[in-house]
Amino acid sequence: MSSQNIYILGIESSCDDTAASVIHNGRILSNVIANQKIHEEFGGVVPELASRAHQQNIVPVVTQAIKKANITKDQLNAIAFTRGPGLMGSLLVGTSFAKSLAYGLDIPLIDVNHMQGHILAHFIEEDGFNKPPFPFLAMTISGGHTQIVKVNDYFDMDVIGETIDDAVGEAFDKSGKILGLGYPAGPEIDKRAQLGNPKAFSFTKPKVDGLNFSFSGLKTGILYFIQKETKANPNFIAENINDICASIQYTIIGILIDKLKLAVKQTGIKHIAIGGGVSANSGIRKALKDGEQKFGWTTYVPKFEFTTDNAAMIAIVGYLKYLDNDFAEQNVAASARLKI
Repeated sequence: MSSQNIYILGIESSCDDTAASVIHNGRILSNVIANQKIHEEFGGVVPELASRAHQQNIVPVVTQAIKKANITKDQLNAIAFTRGPGLMGSLLVGTSFAKSLAYGLDIPLIDVNHMQGHILAHFIEEDGFNKPPFPFLAMTISGGHTQIVKVNDYFDMDVIGETIDDAVGEAFDKSGKILGLGYPAGPEIDKRAQLGNPKAFSFTKPKVDGLNFSFSGLKTGILYFIQKETKANPNFIAENINDICASIQYTIIGILIDKLKLAVKQTGIKHIAIGGGVSANSGIRKALKDGEQKFGWTTYVPKFEFTTDNAAMIAIVGYLKYLDNDFAEQNVAASARLKI
């Protein structure tokens, strides 16, 4: 990529995790994340509490990232930050801090699209992980987003399918809430699904034209199913929790794989990259790998720590933009609904 010594600080604050990372010529030197546990008691992210926690966490997190990278802030070539999409209050904390630090150090400022970060995380220099060739299909699945993106080049992307209501992460969390599981429910459903029968119960897949997704109807179907069964047997959930989780996960994975198959058929592209927090789900990873044998795909899954919201993915986008001299002005503003 470049023979220069380029150090980029990446800052991520789009939701409830404050993160900072230092990248050197495409290789991550540090990746620090401060999680916010306070939201668990509310069963979801509370935006005002998230932005306040970011204010408390951002200075120590950035300081630790620079220290772990074994460099000084004066060695940084640029500051990259998440401009959007995300929670406005959270984005404002990261944006304001990044602008101030870049101004104080008199170095370039680079704005990053959070969703591009999930996709371009595949280009972090990491031993044992292959990079997808252009063009490829990227499926970004997280708590707030579900998209299929045709990636023609680093910054030439076309969204060819997306959710029209709930994201896949919301489908897991809302299903978990119905079952009385904690927040976030996705990891717990995944854990229990591995112990259950995925075909024990049948849930209807929403019918949505083209490559778009819908998960709100599935959540409603699960709610009515649980209400009906618990009316007949108050202990139904406790007695069948593993099978229920396995069946829910099986249905969600089926929806994702069906859309991917259609996307491959429509585009002729068989290189598939996955990103976003829900890509950590073991069932989804297995289904993608199985697709290599069944459908002739080649799949790319980033290192686990680069799948959830993190600053390493912001740093790699910053590095790629730095090589293109693609910098932001000091008047750049955060955008809660930033598009790819």
